[in-house]
Amino acid sequence: MKETRSSDTVLCAGRLYCDLVFTGVPNLPVMGTETFAEDLSLHAGGGAFITAAAFSALGRKASLLATLPAAPFDSIVRTEIENSGVGINYCKAAARGAAPQLTVAITGKDDRAFLSNKSGEAMPDIDLTKGSFRHLHIGELRSLVEYPSLIEKARKADMTISLDCAWDAELLAQGSKLSSLLAKVDVFLPNDSEYSLLKQSGLVEGASSLTVVKCGREGARSLQQGKWTTSPAFPATVVDSTGAGDAFNGGFLTSWLSGKPVSDCLLDGNRCGHISVGQAGGTGGLAGLRSELQYQSKLA
Repeated sequence: MKETRSSDTVLCAGRLYCDLVFTGVPNLPVMGTETFAEDLSLHAGGGAFITAAAFSALGRKASLLATLPAAPFDSIVRTEIENSGVGINYCKAAARGAAPQLTVAITGKDDRAFLSNKSGEAMPDIDLTKGSFRHLHIGELRSLVEYPSLIEKARKADMTISLDCAWDAELLAQGSKLSSLLAKVDVFLPNDSEYSLLKQSGLVEGASSLTVVKCGREGARSLQQGKWTTSPAFPATVVDSTGAGDAFNGGFLTSWLSGKPVSDCLLDGNRCGHISVGQAGGTGGLAGLRSELQYQSKLA
Protein backbone atom coordinates (compact mmCIF):
# COMPACT_ATOMS: atom_id res chain seq x y z
CA MET A 1 0.00 0.00 0.00
CA LYS A 2 1.37 3.40 -0.94
CA GLU A 3 2.34 5.59 1.99
CA THR A 4 0.38 8.81 2.50
CA ARG A 5 2.74 11.77 2.25
CA SER A 6 2.23 15.02 4.04
CA SER A 7 4.12 18.28 4.38
CA ASP A 8 3.95 17.65 8.12
CA THR A 9 5.64 14.24 7.97
CA VAL A 10 8.93 13.66 9.81
CA LEU A 11 11.60 11.44 8.23
CA CYS A 12 13.84 9.60 10.70
CA ALA A 13 17.09 8.27 9.24
CA GLY A 14 19.65 5.94 10.79
CA ARG A 15 20.68 2.39 11.52
CA LEU A 16 17.92 -0.07 12.30
CA TYR A 17 18.59 -2.96 14.67
CA CYS A 18 16.82 -5.89 16.19
CA ASP A 19 17.27 -5.39 19.93
CA LEU A 20 17.70 -8.41 22.19
CA VAL A 21 16.77 -6.89 25.54
CA PHE A 22 17.83 -8.68 28.73
CA THR A 23 16.08 -7.25 31.81
CA GLY A 24 16.43 -7.92 35.53
CA VAL A 25 20.19 -8.38 35.24
CA PRO A 26 21.81 -8.43 38.72
CA ASN A 27 25.18 -7.24 37.42
CA LEU A 28 26.80 -6.52 34.09
CA PRO A 29 28.73 -9.56 32.82
CA VAL A 30 32.50 -9.55 32.61
CA MET A 31 34.80 -11.77 30.57
CA GLY A 32 35.14 -15.28 31.97
CA THR A 33 31.85 -15.18 33.92
CA GLU A 34 28.17 -15.87 33.25
CA THR A 35 25.24 -13.72 34.37
CA PHE A 36 21.57 -14.71 34.21
CA ALA A 37 18.74 -12.32 33.37
CA GLU A 38 15.16 -12.51 34.59
CA ASP A 39 13.69 -11.98 31.13
CA LEU A 40 14.49 -11.55 27.43
CA SER A 41 12.49 -9.88 24.66
CA LEU A 42 13.09 -8.93 21.00
CA HIS A 43 12.20 -5.53 19.57
CA ALA A 44 12.86 -3.22 16.66
CA GLY A 45 15.60 -0.86 17.75
CA GLY A 46 17.89 1.98 16.79
CA GLY A 47 17.49 5.65 17.59
CA ALA A 48 15.86 6.58 14.30
CA PHE A 49 13.05 4.04 14.68
CA ILE A 50 12.36 4.67 18.37
CA THR A 51 12.16 8.42 17.78
CA ALA A 52 9.88 7.80 14.78
CA ALA A 53 7.66 5.58 16.94
CA ALA A 54 7.46 8.33 19.56
CA PHE A 55 6.43 10.84 16.87
CA SER A 56 3.76 8.42 15.67
CA ALA A 57 2.49 7.76 19.19
CA LEU A 58 2.15 11.52 19.68
CA GLY A 59 0.02 11.84 16.56
CA ARG A 60 2.60 13.13 14.07
CA LYS A 61 3.22 11.21 10.84
CA ALA A 62 6.67 9.69 10.68
CA SER A 63 8.57 7.60 8.14
CA LEU A 64 11.77 5.63 8.52
CA LEU A 65 14.80 5.71 6.21
CA ALA A 66 16.90 2.64 7.00
CA THR A 67 18.11 -0.81 5.99
CA LEU A 68 16.22 -3.71 7.57
CA PRO A 69 18.23 -6.25 9.61
CA ALA A 70 19.01 -9.50 7.81
CA ALA A 71 16.76 -12.55 8.14
CA PRO A 72 15.37 -13.97 10.35
CA PHE A 73 15.19 -10.74 12.32
CA ASP A 74 13.78 -8.63 9.47
CA SER A 75 10.24 -9.96 9.90
CA ILE A 76 10.24 -9.19 13.64
CA VAL A 77 11.42 -5.67 13.02
CA ARG A 78 9.14 -5.01 10.05
CA THR A 79 6.06 -6.12 12.00
CA GLU A 80 6.86 -3.86 14.94
CA ILE A 81 7.51 -0.87 12.68
CA GLU A 82 4.19 -1.35 10.89
CA ASN A 83 2.35 -1.83 14.19
CA SER A 84 3.81 1.43 15.49
CA GLY A 85 2.27 3.35 12.59
CA VAL A 86 5.66 4.41 11.21
CA GLY A 87 5.98 4.47 7.41
CA ILE A 88 8.33 1.81 6.05
CA ASN A 89 8.26 2.61 2.31
CA TYR A 90 11.72 4.22 2.46
CA CYS A 91 13.39 1.16 4.01
CA LYS A 92 15.24 -1.48 2.01
CA ALA A 93 16.12 -5.12 2.61
CA ALA A 94 19.59 -6.08 3.78
CA ALA A 95 22.05 -7.29 1.15
CA ARG A 96 22.03 -11.02 0.51
CA GLY A 97 24.39 -12.79 2.90
CA ALA A 98 24.66 -9.78 5.24
CA ALA A 99 25.23 -10.45 8.92
CA PRO A 100 22.24 -9.59 11.14
CA GLN A 101 22.33 -6.07 12.54
CA LEU A 102 21.67 -6.64 16.23
CA THR A 103 22.00 -4.91 19.59
CA VAL A 104 22.18 -6.83 22.85
CA ALA A 105 20.81 -4.51 25.54
CA ILE A 106 21.58 -5.48 29.14
CA THR A 107 19.56 -3.59 31.73
CA GLY A 108 20.19 -3.82 35.47
CA LYS A 109 18.85 -1.87 38.41
CA ASP A 110 21.26 1.05 38.15
CA ASP A 111 23.23 0.47 34.97
CA ARG A 112 22.98 -0.75 31.39
CA ALA A 113 25.24 -1.75 28.54
CA PHE A 114 24.90 -2.39 24.81
CA LEU A 115 26.73 -4.67 22.41
CA SER A 116 25.94 -3.98 18.75
CA ASN A 117 26.82 -5.35 15.35
CA LYS A 118 26.67 -2.97 12.38
CA SER A 119 26.29 -4.52 8.96
CA GLY A 120 26.28 -2.98 5.50
CA GLU A 121 24.77 0.36 4.52
CA ALA A 122 22.73 2.20 7.12
CA MET A 123 20.13 3.49 4.66
CA PRO A 124 19.20 3.75 0.98
CA ASP A 125 19.85 6.89 -1.06
CA ILE A 126 16.62 8.77 -1.80
CA ASP A 127 15.62 12.18 -3.16
CA LEU A 128 14.22 14.03 -0.15
CA THR A 129 12.50 16.62 -2.34
CA LYS A 130 10.04 13.97 -3.52
CA GLY A 131 8.77 13.07 -0.08
CA SER A 132 7.21 16.37 1.01
CA PHE A 133 8.78 15.98 4.45
CA ARG A 134 8.86 18.78 6.97
CA HIS A 135 11.70 17.62 9.21
CA LEU A 136 14.66 15.24 9.12
CA HIS A 137 15.79 13.53 12.32
CA ILE A 138 19.09 11.65 12.12
CA GLY A 139 19.30 8.90 14.72
CA GLU A 140 23.03 8.96 15.42
CA LEU A 141 26.07 11.11 14.71
CA ARG A 142 27.81 8.23 12.91
CA SER A 143 25.06 8.14 10.27
CA LEU A 144 25.53 11.84 9.54
CA VAL A 145 29.31 11.39 9.28
CA GLU A 146 28.78 8.49 6.87
CA TYR A 147 26.10 10.36 4.90
CA PRO A 148 26.98 14.09 5.11
CA SER A 149 24.92 14.72 1.96
CA LEU A 150 21.80 14.34 4.12
CA ILE A 151 22.26 17.96 5.21
CA GLU A 152 22.29 19.41 1.71
CA LYS A 153 19.43 17.17 0.57
CA ALA A 154 17.27 18.19 3.53
CA ARG A 155 17.93 21.89 3.03
CA LYS A 156 17.05 21.64 -0.66
CA ALA A 157 13.76 20.11 0.47
CA ASP A 158 13.21 22.99 2.96
CA MET A 159 13.44 20.63 5.93
CA THR A 160 14.62 21.44 9.43
CA ILE A 161 17.17 18.99 10.87
CA SER A 162 17.75 17.38 14.25
CA LEU A 163 20.52 14.98 15.26
CA ASP A 164 21.01 12.58 18.16
CA CYS A 165 24.54 11.64 19.12
CA ALA A 166 24.53 7.98 20.29
CA TRP A 167 27.61 6.52 21.92
CA ASP A 168 30.55 6.20 19.54
CA ALA A 169 33.92 6.40 21.27
CA GLU A 170 35.79 7.17 18.06
CA LEU A 171 33.61 10.16 17.18
CA LEU A 172 33.34 11.44 20.75
CA ALA A 173 37.13 11.90 20.66
CA GLN A 174 36.85 14.18 17.60
CA GLY A 175 34.91 17.11 19.04
CA SER A 176 37.17 19.74 17.51
CA LYS A 177 36.55 18.32 14.03
CA LEU A 178 32.78 18.10 14.47
CA SER A 179 31.89 21.69 15.39
CA SER A 180 31.44 22.79 11.78
CA LEU A 181 29.26 19.77 10.97
CA LEU A 182 27.05 20.23 14.02
CA ALA A 183 26.61 23.90 13.13
CA LYS A 184 24.60 22.71 10.11
CA VAL A 185 21.82 21.11 12.17
CA ASP A 186 19.03 22.94 13.97
CA VAL A 187 18.82 20.75 17.09
CA PHE A 188 21.58 18.54 18.52
CA LEU A 189 20.47 16.05 21.19
CA PRO A 190 23.38 14.27 22.96
CA ASN A 191 23.20 12.81 26.43
CA ASP A 192 25.27 14.27 29.26
CA SER A 193 28.16 11.79 28.97
CA GLU A 194 28.39 12.20 25.20
CA TYR A 195 28.30 15.98 25.38
CA SER A 196 30.95 16.06 28.11
CA LEU A 197 33.35 13.95 26.04
CA LEU A 198 32.71 15.99 22.90
CA LYS A 199 33.58 19.18 24.78
CA GLN A 200 36.71 17.59 26.25
CA SER A 201 37.85 16.75 22.73
CA GLY A 202 37.32 20.30 21.51
CA LEU A 203 33.67 20.72 20.50
CA VAL A 204 32.68 24.39 20.53
CA GLU A 205 29.89 24.78 23.07
CA GLY A 206 26.75 25.91 21.33
CA ALA A 207 27.98 24.80 17.90
CA SER A 208 24.39 24.00 16.94
CA SER A 209 21.79 26.73 17.20
CA LEU A 210 19.99 24.62 19.82
CA THR A 211 21.77 21.99 21.91
CA VAL A 212 19.65 19.75 24.13
CA VAL A 213 21.51 17.63 26.70
CA LYS A 214 19.67 14.61 28.14
CA CYS A 215 20.70 13.89 31.73
CA GLY A 216 18.69 10.80 32.68
CA ARG A 217 17.46 10.96 36.27
CA GLU A 218 18.55 14.62 36.38
CA GLY A 219 16.22 15.66 33.55
CA ALA A 220 17.50 17.73 30.64
CA ARG A 221 18.95 21.11 29.78
CA SER A 222 19.20 23.16 26.61
CA LEU A 223 21.58 25.81 25.30
CA GLN A 224 20.34 28.47 22.91
CA GLN A 225 21.93 31.85 22.19
CA GLY A 226 24.30 31.37 25.13
CA LYS A 227 21.55 30.71 27.67
CA TRP A 228 20.98 27.42 29.49
CA THR A 229 17.45 26.25 30.37
CA THR A 230 16.94 23.27 32.68
CA SER A 231 14.04 20.94 33.35
CA PRO A 232 13.93 18.21 36.06
CA ALA A 233 13.06 14.59 35.38
CA PHE A 234 9.86 12.90 36.55
CA PRO A 235 10.20 10.13 39.17
CA ALA A 236 9.92 6.72 37.51
CA THR A 237 10.14 3.01 38.23
CA VAL A 238 12.62 1.86 35.60
CA VAL A 239 12.02 -1.50 33.93
CA ASP A 240 14.21 -0.80 30.90
CA SER A 241 15.85 2.50 29.99
CA THR A 242 16.60 1.39 26.41
CA GLY A 243 15.43 4.12 24.05
CA ALA A 244 14.42 6.58 26.77
CA GLY A 245 16.55 9.28 25.16
CA ASP A 246 14.96 8.60 21.78
CA ALA A 247 11.48 8.82 23.30
CA PHE A 248 12.61 12.14 24.81
CA ASN A 249 13.62 13.23 21.30
CA GLY A 250 10.12 12.49 20.00
CA GLY A 251 8.46 14.49 22.77
CA PHE A 252 10.85 17.41 22.58
CA LEU A 253 10.82 17.66 18.80
CA THR A 254 7.05 17.29 18.49
CA SER A 255 6.68 20.35 20.71
CA TRP A 256 9.56 22.18 18.99
CA LEU A 257 7.97 21.66 15.58
CA SER A 258 4.72 23.00 17.01
CA GLY A 259 6.50 26.23 17.97
CA LYS A 260 6.39 25.79 21.74
CA PRO A 261 8.95 27.55 24.01
CA VAL A 262 12.07 25.50 24.72
CA SER A 263 11.09 25.15 28.39
CA ASP A 264 7.85 23.42 27.36
CA CYS A 265 9.72 21.25 24.85
CA LEU A 266 12.06 20.06 27.62
CA LEU A 267 9.10 19.28 29.86
CA ASP A 268 7.36 17.25 27.16
CA GLY A 269 10.60 15.44 26.32
CA ASN A 270 11.10 14.51 29.97
CA ARG A 271 7.52 13.26 30.20
CA CYS A 272 8.01 10.99 27.19
CA GLY A 273 11.29 9.64 28.54
CA HIS A 274 9.62 9.01 31.90
CA ILE A 275 6.75 7.06 30.30
CA SER A 276 9.01 4.99 28.06
CA VAL A 277 11.08 3.37 30.82
CA GLY A 278 8.11 1.56 32.36
CA GLN A 279 8.26 -1.40 29.93
CA ALA A 280 10.95 -3.44 28.19
CA GLY A 281 12.14 -2.40 24.74
CA GLY A 282 12.71 0.99 23.22
CA THR A 283 9.04 1.36 22.19
CA GLY A 284 7.38 -0.86 24.79
CA GLY A 285 6.21 2.08 26.87
CA LEU A 286 5.00 4.23 23.97
CA ALA A 287 1.50 2.77 23.62
CA GLY A 288 -0.97 5.42 24.71
CA LEU A 289 1.82 7.99 24.94
CA ARG A 290 -0.29 10.83 23.57
CA SER A 291 -3.18 10.39 26.02
CA GLU A 292 -0.80 9.86 28.94
CA LEU A 293 1.14 12.99 28.03
CA GLN A 294 -2.08 15.02 27.88
CA TYR A 295 -3.15 13.58 31.24
CA GLN A 296 0.14 14.45 32.91
CA SER A 297 0.00 17.96 31.43
CA LYS A 298 -3.38 18.54 33.09
CA LEU A 299 -1.99 17.40 36.44
CA ALA A 300 0.98 19.78 36.23
